[in-house]
Amino acid sequence: MTPAITTAAPAPPDGPAEAESPVLRTTPVRKRLVPYWLLLPGILWLIVFFAAPLVYQASTSIQTGSLEEGFKVTWHFATYFDALGEYWPQFVRSMAYAGIATVLCLVLGYPLAYLIAFKAGRWRNVVMVLVIAPFFTSFLIRTLAWKTILADGGPVVGVLNSLHVLDVTSWLGITEGHRVLATPLAVVCGLTYNFLPFMVLPLYTSLERIDPRLHEAAGDLYARPSTTFRRVTFPLSMPGVVAGTLLTFIPAAGDYINAELLGSTDQKMIGNVIQSQFLRVLDYPTAAALSFLLMAAILAMVTLYIRKSGTEDLV
Repeated sequence: MTPAITTAAPAPPDGPAEAESPVLRTTPVRKRLVPYWLLLPGILWLIVFFAAPLVYQASTSIQTGSLEEGFKVTWHFATYFDALGEYWPQFVRSMAYAGIATVLCLVLGYPLAYLIAFKAGRWRNVVMVLVIAPFFTSFLIRTLAWKTILADGGPVVGVLNSLHVLDVTSWLGITEGHRVLATPLAVVCGLTYNFLPFMVLPLYTSLERIDPRLHEAAGDLYARPSTTFRRVTFPLSMPGVVAGTLLTFIPAAGDYINAELLGSTDQKMIGNVIQSQFLRVLDYPTAAALSFLLMAAILAMVTLYIRKSGTEDLV
């Protein structure tokens, strides 16, 4: 009968091996915490300069009182309804001006971005610098320049009058008589010019990523240039279209410089009302309520727009 063979279990490691096990356990934990440590500065920045002011504005919007007596939180939500009931024309006007300016930026910016992406060749960088060049000048100075360009005695208005263009625009209600300043047309022109680069840059980025061989393949399949654009180029550039329209519409809806300098009291936008309530009337609850209403309206419109556009890059 063969005797049973027993094997002894290996001896546990000595002290140095035992000292390595805590290190092995803590190293994966540290690696998992590295992304959070990298995000910490940005999170702190958002908390200090975005979340905290947002909470403060929310508390201001439900306060009552005056500057002399002081404001107290009384949960007065009726301020929102009162503000919306009184200033809804400015809300509608802001959305209309911003929407028209966004459409004009898309119509003007898409051909320019297409030219830079596919036709500019060695001049691509030069054209890109020309697009970005207005950013080197103050927003206020650029708007004041348009006030000079559209002056009543300027060459632009003179040419439009000689061509009887202002007669048509006056009939449409976007200008008044033989002048362009202090009319809706002047405000929309200022918004379009100032925010056009915000449309061109995302469009160029999206178009530049399209493989030119796709256009060649469409041509080999006897597709017309218009069909190639409709079936290939434009669908592939939709992320840029969505990003450009958002980057243009959102700041344009809250802008007040163009309406202040190029318009009149009949062209005031909601940004002008908020600025006036904060700095002139000193009605802080109404100004805060209008700010939240504007933010909520833009957020709702942007969410609906992104969902309807169906671009996976932004959803």
